[in-house]
Amino acid sequence: MASEPFTFGPHKINPADVFYTTSLSFAMVNLRPVLPGLSLSLSAWREVKRFVDLSADETIDLWLTAKKVAGQFEHYHKASSLTFTIQDGPQAGQTVPHVHIHIVPRKAGDFKENDEIYDAIDQKEKELKQKLDVDKERKDRSSEERAQEAEEYRKLLL
Repeated sequence: MASEPFTFGPHKINPADVFYTTSLSFAMVNLRPVLPGLSLSLSAWREVKRFVDLSADETIDLWLTAKKVAGQFEHYHKASSLTFTIQDGPQAGQTVPHVHIHIVPRKAGDFKENDEIYDAIDQKEKELKQKLDVDKERKDRSSEERAQEAEEYRKLLL
């Protein structure tokens, strides 16, 4: 695991928040998850703004990373389904210009209407960009909370 901060667009990510790495991608815990277990799987070692700009190897690695993380998360969080989302470009709601996949373990009733999750993810992305605390229900988690969660997930992916 790298000791230097990872980058996520213009943001520096503490290595303690990263729980899985490959030669081309990494998975990290989320600052403001919309549901327990929400993580991000990203193309890591170079900043790629749009999905179509990933190399074939990066695309394969990113999705294999998402598959590995998701399989463990679904079991760990006792979920029955998974949501994978990519917001590719500003008009699609992407606020951090770095390709990333949201991986969300899902349970019955976690949202009143199933598709409300996309609005919740979009709201979280806007908050991250604006650094506003307009959502009183979801607060930034401390670096200690994120590091502890990442450590639990690292053990799952050994």
